[in-house]
Amino acid sequence: MSSSFGLLLRSLRQVAQLTIEELSHASGVSVRAIGNMERGVSRGPQRRTVEALAEALRLDDAQRVELVEAARAGRPRPSGPVAGACELPRGAGDFTGRARELELLRHLAEQAGTGEAAVAATISGTAGIGKTALAVHAARHLAELFSDGRFYVDLRGMDSAPPAPGSVLSRLLKALGVAEQRIPGDAEERAGLYRALLNDRRCLIVLDNAADEGQVRPLLPASGPGMTIITSRRSLGGLEGVRQVPLTELSDEEAARLLESIVGKQRVAADPDSTAELARLCGNLPLAVRIAGNRLQSRPGWTIGQLAGRLEDEGRRLEALAVGDLAVTAAFTLSYQQVSGLARIAFRRLALAAGSDFGIPLAAIVLQADLFEAEDALEELVELGLLTSPYAGRYVFHDLVRLYALAQLEQEEPVEAREAARRRMETWLLEVAVVAGRWFEPGYGAPPPEWRSLVTLDSRKAASEWLQAEGVAWLEALRSAARQHEHAVVVEVAESMHWFSDHWRRWGHWREVFELSSDAARAMGDRLLEAVHLNYLSWSLCVCEGRMEEGEKTALRAFELAGEIGDLRQQGWALFYAGWPDYSNPAKLERDVDYTRRAADLLLQAGDLEGYPHAMMNHNLTLRRASRTEEALRRSLALVATLRDPSYGGSPAITSYALGAALGHLGLTYIALERWVEAIDACQQSVSVLRSHAIPEALAHTMRGLGLALREVGRVEEARQALAEAARLFEEDGDGAQAADVVKKLEEIGEN
Repeated sequence: MSSSFGLLLRSLRQVAQLTIEELSHASGVSVRAIGNMERGVSRGPQRRTVEALAEALRLDDAQRVELVEAARAGRPRPSGPVAGACELPRGAGDFTGRARELELLRHLAEQAGTGEAAVAATISGTAGIGKTALAVHAARHLAELFSDGRFYVDLRGMDSAPPAPGSVLSRLLKALGVAEQRIPGDAEERAGLYRALLNDRRCLIVLDNAADEGQVRPLLPASGPGMTIITSRRSLGGLEGVRQVPLTELSDEEAARLLESIVGKQRVAADPDSTAELARLCGNLPLAVRIAGNRLQSRPGWTIGQLAGRLEDEGRRLEALAVGDLAVTAAFTLSYQQVSGLARIAFRRLALAAGSDFGIPLAAIVLQADLFEAEDALEELVELGLLTSPYAGRYVFHDLVRLYALAQLEQEEPVEAREAARRRMETWLLEVAVVAGRWFEPGYGAPPPEWRSLVTLDSRKAASEWLQAEGVAWLEALRSAARQHEHAVVVEVAESMHWFSDHWRRWGHWREVFELSSDAARAMGDRLLEAVHLNYLSWSLCVCEGRMEEGEKTALRAFELAGEIGDLRQQGWALFYAGWPDYSNPAKLERDVDYTRRAADLLLQAGDLEGYPHAMMNHNLTLRRASRTEEALRRSLALVATLRDPSYGGSPAITSYALGAALGHLGLTYIALERWVEAIDACQQSVSVLRSHAIPEALAHTMRGLGLALREVGRVEEARQALAEAARLFEEDGDGAQAADVVKKLEEIGEN
């Protein structure tokens, strides 16, 4: 074997009768690099370079081995890892959860050395989410895969002046066994030496708490059988070829198990409900759960419920989540100190938002900035782990981070500025809510051309999506308006929701909306408005919450008010809601027959051509329930004929929907009479009309009826299709019970 790689390479090249230029062309290695090797400037080239040269020189196996060994001999040969240098820190003996992330890291570790590039992964997330704990735990449990050692460096990314990559490389090279006098002075040369060493070693490097991509990039090996794990509050999305492992809070079960591992099974078993509540108050944030557990551990006389009680007060929660030198607030402060001016204001003021999530327009309102500036500010907060962005355009606070932001707001901004930001936000939310709600109201529809806002409401779909996405926010703004006695505003918002509410019945807050509006109308002394909104309230009680007795009483109060002022229309609507079907109370059936008949008569007298057909359908349904099916059939046929009469009038869109619904009721009446062919015809006509209206409930009921009628006449495949669509529509409408009932009928068809 030659004593020098350079001498051996020159000898082999000359035997092959190649010039340096010809060898360069054949191997792809530059002329300059080959020259440096032959002159001894480069004594230990990388294995891939050596393989390329051997291939170009057409060496036999023995010559190839000799060249490879000569290259290896020319590389720096440190004595091996230095004991105690860059050692892993102490791990958490009670580490809990993160099974999915650990499995992913193991999978990546097992891939190390099988591809061209070295394996690397980033673990990112907010302060206290457990990034370091996961990285250290993974490093210990992957030890058998990395026989050449595991090394750890804290990059101190939250410091005002984090260490430069060159300084970190010097520490790592020493830990890898390079004598200090052999460490190059130039940072780039250090990086080259570091990459050369790791090219042949199975090492696991943990780079904890990285500041940014610029600090990390020189520390990543180009190739080799090792692995690098980086943790950072930033996503480090600019790093190429690195697997991202974002962390979120623990699951409820994991948080409870972590608490149990700290305080002991006996203590948790004594009060499991308080354990779950304490984890919830900690936001399932590992750092917060650990602090709570450590506090309990140091106070054996406390129960878990007592500590949970202390954390109930939002104003004291962050202060209580501190023990020794561990504090949730301190962890958040390190991130907050990195935030720039506009993002800092956004962080503070968005804590005023009622919902845990919000969109870019809301941020623009509180910032008094344009959408682009607001988005940049939000993205900066995401990068620092102070917000998360589960999907495009939406941003979320962790509960404890929001409390921290609120505390910063109170410390850094005067009361006047805070209140001005709150008022801007609430005013904007309610203004947009009114415009969005009116998309569904006859006579309104699209916003007027002169209307301008930070959101685009160019369709019913867009309006519905905004109302649902910002439901928590505009509802809290409505509550605030009620507290401020802004009665006209409360009534206007609730009125704009009247038609939309039927499209989102399962929201869960319509009773509160219409309680606020009926109270506001009463405070204004307007008995007609009060009757209107009491009727809306009755609808929410009956239809949305199934509180039939309260709904009837509320409707009768509206009937009384409307009677005092002689308003036939509101009297009709009051009886309409008073007669809403109560299947749990058969004793009410005769009252319902009377209520619904009188409701239809009053609405017709009042000239309410939109309300009348709905009242008649309610009456016909009640007649069927009372086993007066032939009478229900006559009235259903008469209603369909009335609605088909071109001279009927009313809003074309509402009359069209009413016709589709009336045909559906007619089909169900035929089913009750077991007149299957006529039922199929009526239901099919109903479906053709209802498909153009975005109200899945009515279409779902008709499709179910159609499926049942088709089954009875032996059209089994068509029946299956109709019932499957009915189940899907009920599911979309949030009615799981009805969907399950239809699925059961589908299964019965399959069994026959």
